[in-house]
Amino acid sequence: MRKIERMWYSQSAPLWLVPFSLFYGLIMSVRSLLYRLGLRHRIKVAAPVIVVGNLTVGGTGKTPLVAWLSSHLAACGMRVGIVSRGYGGKARGVTRVTVHSRPSEVGDEPLLLARRAAATVFIGKDRVAAAQAAVKDGADVVVCDDGLQHLALVRQCEIVVIDGQRGFGNGSVLPRGPLRESARRLRRVNAVVLNGAITAPGFQLPRFVTGTRFDMQMRPGDARPVVGSGALRSLSSFRGAGVHAVAAIGNPQRFFDMLRYAGLTVYEHPFPDHHPFKSGDLNFGDSLPVLMTEKDAVKCAAFADERCWYVPVTAEFAEAEAAALIDLVLARIKAFKTGN
Repeated sequence: MRKIERMWYSQSAPLWLVPFSLFYGLIMSVRSLLYRLGLRHRIKVAAPVIVVGNLTVGGTGKTPLVAWLSSHLAACGMRVGIVSRGYGGKARGVTRVTVHSRPSEVGDEPLLLARRAAATVFIGKDRVAAAQAAVKDGADVVVCDDGLQHLALVRQCEIVVIDGQRGFGNGSVLPRGPLRESARRLRRVNAVVLNGAITAPGFQLPRFVTGTRFDMQMRPGDARPVVGSGALRSLSSFRGAGVHAVAAIGNPQRFFDMLRYAGLTVYEHPFPDHHPFKSGDLNFGDSLPVLMTEKDAVKCAAFADERCWYVPVTAEFAEAEAAALIDLVLARIKAFKTGN
């Protein structure tokens, strides 16, 4: 997978893949058109649906945004249900995720959301069935973690997250590039959230998204022990001898760069996204601290030791942009309730 990603985020993709990408892009365009024309069946659940998704394969920062959005909607007095596919979990059918669920059954991201977000969490490959379960459980609003391309579920608001470090890679759709569908899809979404400053070489947001753009940063918190309930540690307290940094997320480099920005000497250990950790994965032949993401910590708690810490991150917006994004979502929720 790393080799494929290096191809996607460079200009080294072979030309012979171009016809396959053109064919894939055509299929996705026709599929989308059929849904928009009503020629493919779409299902509307009894609550407004907010989709937080992306155009590229892999992580862009959706899950922290889902947690942020769910907490703000809950603060507005709403009961929030979060729906996720549960990638990496073994559970079949629609399953409710609790703080006591096992990551091997429900997946790492849903378990993280169940522990952090002010919401109930349901997983299921069938997003419509999962959303219906959330509504039946009492949700006033459903927030989908991913699912932009699952068009069978009627949604009132679409928010696309873009990783400023990686952009759209080489700009091609699958299999030659990382795009799940054409960037023209951004014309039909309600908001575009840019995760971090744009540093991807040559990447620029299309001009037509200017009015819907929101800039998000990831703010790291104090490190927390993966096991037990010991005292928190500031990132600055790890400066000196160095730390092993472990990340099995869509863009591990973002986590490593965050630690370096805090002044740490980092020994990088990237793993594939959703990697099922084993105890040996955290043994590096020394006693240096091991820092990992919160998403990875939920999978390592069973065998981690006192060397292991995780660094939670929180989505953060400028005050005016945060208010504008919440107002946009609330307006779409109101439109659902009034039938507009």
